[in-house]
Amino acid sequence: MTRLLLGVTLERICKAVLLLCLVHFVIIMILYFDVYAQHLDFFNRFNIRNTSRAHPYYNFSRPNGTVHSYTAVTSAGDSFTPSAKLELNSTVTEKPLLPCPDAPPGLVGRLLIEFGSLMSMERVQRENPDVTEGGRYTPPDCQPKEKVAIIIPFRHRENHLKYWLHYLHPILRRQKVAYGIYIINQFGEDTFNRAKLLNVGFLEAMKEADYDCFIFSDVDLIPMDDRNLYRCYEQPRHFAIAMDKFGFRLPYAGYFGGVSGLSKGQFLKINGFPNEYWGWGGEDDDIYNRITLNGMKISRPDIRIGRYRMIKHERDKHNEPNPQRFTKIQNTKMTMKKDGINSLHYRVIHSAKYPMYTNITVDIGKPPPRPARG
Repeated sequence: MTRLLLGVTLERICKAVLLLCLVHFVIIMILYFDVYAQHLDFFNRFNIRNTSRAHPYYNFSRPNGTVHSYTAVTSAGDSFTPSAKLELNSTVTEKPLLPCPDAPPGLVGRLLIEFGSLMSMERVQRENPDVTEGGRYTPPDCQPKEKVAIIIPFRHRENHLKYWLHYLHPILRRQKVAYGIYIINQFGEDTFNRAKLLNVGFLEAMKEADYDCFIFSDVDLIPMDDRNLYRCYEQPRHFAIAMDKFGFRLPYAGYFGGVSGLSKGQFLKINGFPNEYWGWGGEDDDIYNRITLNGMKISRPDIRIGRYRMIKHERDKHNEPNPQRFTKIQNTKMTMKKDGINSLHYRVIHSAKYPMYTNITVDIGKPPPRPARG
């Protein structure tokens, strides 16, 4: 009898516990759906309030996109058009961008540079979707302090250009540089004139935008560290101070070749670059003389950061060493006032904007006849 009463008591306790659990579950579900409804209503009201800020039917990735016409309905049942809604929010203004940092946070430091894999312009374009026609780019998240034109003297180096663009576009974007890339292609097969092409690049770039800074780079030189910032400084800048072909050392104290940078004011102060160095060598030493003779000094990065790899190649045809270069270098003080940007003559043959760069083909004339030996 006692066992029977004990069993009945336990059965009643179990039923009571099950009933209590069921009541608890129902209460939890009611509370959950009530909170969810309030949460959803809050966000619906938040989205309606911000309709003018983020238009649900407008694709902001299309710079020339247009808003499709539509009619929306308020909670009160009133309809409105986009123009009417915009009038209500006409006082809303975009927050101005902050200046780009001097030390961009996205830099990675030392880079692995190799030229063994095949490179195509299509790949370069896929890797840099934010670069606009003509090789132009502006950081979307900060205000750059200057506009930089990168000038490359060029002839018959299409394969080198692919590697240069492949490496430099990502580096420049990480550095938060607002830049445009200009390939100045020498027309014809006469003797190459690097410095004169750089002068042409300066003037042609200034026709397109009000650039503050000019980086002059050979197409076969790739920086090995993205902390080597492509911008202008208080003094003219020499970037390529440690090339692999020189054993990652500065070949001599006055060396200013490969990659250099001058502000617009610095460039004009030295009357640009010399136009009379036809063939290989001498023009970078003349530029160094112009800088020092005008009371300026050369600034350089740390030698561990200013390292460069050169794409190996044979010497170009019609770019033989200039036998007159040593005499010309000694006369910089007498020639720099009359030989430079103020004496430049050239003719644009063709200009075209490609997805990754702007190409300008120019006729810069012919070299003067060299005096007979002896």
